[in-house]
Amino acid sequence: MEIFLNLAKAFLVGGVICVAGQILLDLTKLTPGRILVMFVTAGVVLTGVGLYGPLVEWAGAGATVPLTGFGYAMANGVKEAVAKDGLLGVITGPLTASSAGITAAVMSGLIASFLAKPKEK
Repeated sequence: MEIFLNLAKAFLVGGVICVAGQILLDLTKLTPGRILVMFVTAGVVLTGVGLYGPLVEWAGAGATVPLTGFGYAMANGVKEAVAKDGLLGVITGPLTASSAGITAAVMSGLIASFLAKPKEK
């Protein structure tokens, strides 16, 4: 029964984040790229003020999979790397913490480019 509760929490939180993005797309003139950057930045800011960590603990993948979770991972990477390596951790921390997600995105794009048949508009 606990698995269903975890799934419901993840679905709820992830859904709310997606609804917020859709509302921004529908009601503002913001471009999708700006909304994506805003979500990553919001994840960093919310992590910095201590609000996103408890949400991740409660919602699990519902909070870590959306773009706000990418900002959360980068902020935590910076925090850990600065504690370990000093000021150099500001540069190395976010890249180390988010390298798996970046690699998955690049590899997915590469595979899609091999499979897609481009057409002229």
